[in-house]
Amino acid sequence: MQEHDSISATSRLRTQLFPQNRRSGFRRVGMLTRALFFFAATALVAFPALLCAEVGEASLQIQAPVDSYIVKDLGSSRILMAKDIDRQVSPASLTKVLTCIMAIESGRLEQEVVITQESTSVEPSKAGFRVGERIRLIDLVKAAMVNSSNDAAFAIAINLSGSVDAFVGAMNSRARALGMRNSRFTNPAGFDKGVYAGNLSTAADLMCLTEYAVRNPIFNTVARLDRAVFIEHSTRKTYSLKTHNKLLDKYPYAVGIKTGYTCRAGRCLIGRAIKDNRDILLVMLNSRVDRWNVAAEMFDRALFIQREEPVMIARHPSPPVERIVRADRGSHKRAKLSLSHGRKSGKRAAVLALAKKSKSHGVAVTKSARKSKQHNIALAKSGRKMKKGDLVVSKSDVKQKRRSLALAKAAGRTKSRDLAVVKRGRKQDRKGLSATKSSGKLKKRDLAVSKTTRKKQTES
Repeated sequence: MQEHDSISATSRLRTQLFPQNRRSGFRRVGMLTRALFFFAATALVAFPALLCAEVGEASLQIQAPVDSYIVKDLGSSRILMAKDIDRQVSPASLTKVLTCIMAIESGRLEQEVVITQESTSVEPSKAGFRVGERIRLIDLVKAAMVNSSNDAAFAIAINLSGSVDAFVGAMNSRARALGMRNSRFTNPAGFDKGVYAGNLSTAADLMCLTEYAVRNPIFNTVARLDRAVFIEHSTRKTYSLKTHNKLLDKYPYAVGIKTGYTCRAGRCLIGRAIKDNRDILLVMLNSRVDRWNVAAEMFDRALFIQREEPVMIARHPSPPVERIVRADRGSHKRAKLSLSHGRKSGKRAAVLALAKKSKSHGVAVTKSARKSKQHNIALAKSGRKMKKGDLVVSKSDVKQKRRSLALAKAAGRTKSRDLAVVKRGRKQDRKGLSATKSSGKLKKRDLAVSKTTRKKQTES
């Protein structure tokens, strides 16, 4: 009897405990299932975006025989493509960017520069200036930037510093001040052999220099020109110099800036493209293929990508995740649960960490939006500055035309005076001839009278 009572008590205890064990087990399974489903859904949302961003970044790189290059978005200060940006190579005529920005910042652009023998005795390409000609400094800057004229670059150096060596010292000091740590210049034009060997720079340094130069509205105005036309002030000779930058004709969004070539440096280019508030700057050194096609391909890849960083994938709040809850007898129910309904456990801590990450992503997105707005404002201001620079250049051109007209009028007046003097001289000559003729007639009359008197005397 006692044994039967003990067995029944044990069975009742098991029946009381078993449902509780089943419920706790189902609860644990449900919590694990919810957590696993949440992480799986998050991975399905986030992983494809990250994968696409990484593939997009990798697809920007090009496979072209170029020693070094760098492509940068000036709006976001983001480097889009790069290769060996700290490799020291010869920059060729890209050196003239530093020469010209130093001339622009000198404040002497309207000053007339007398061309010296040292300026004309350089290798091509040249504008063809002659010794003694007087060219404005701004016109020399145009010749050096647009036509890559070496005689213009040397004339700028001699005028600003008195000698080429002194100007080279100023160039290197200016380069160090701009942060060009791996550059060394030996001349203002970009020669890299003979006495000028060792003229070196890097893609990163040239990008730093160009980023600084494009902030100047006068430099931007000159860098966009496809032809430079100006007048020499002593002989009134007109110079018309065309650009070597074929990218201006081949690529619709290109806006300058500078080309370069020597046998040692190869084909070099600093290019700029602007489209829909996207401002892309490119530096390419020693391209062994068609640099215009390579630059166009780089610009295409840079202009048609998203500006945001690859990690910025959370633009809108993610939709609620459906979690599967397992009930008794294998039946399944779906319920929409928010993060606030989670229990205090290790899984909830992971969920909160993900929430914090998404929040930080949202903050980063707002910051990037603010940066884009600031960039648009900066572009608008730079556009206004460029318009002011265009007005300054146009006013200087009007002044130059007025001076030329005044000089032409003065020359016409002097010519008319000379003609009047010549006419007066001719009249005086005519009067002298008439006087000589009249005197001759008088002499003839006197001779005739003397003859008649002699005849009368002989007759008498």
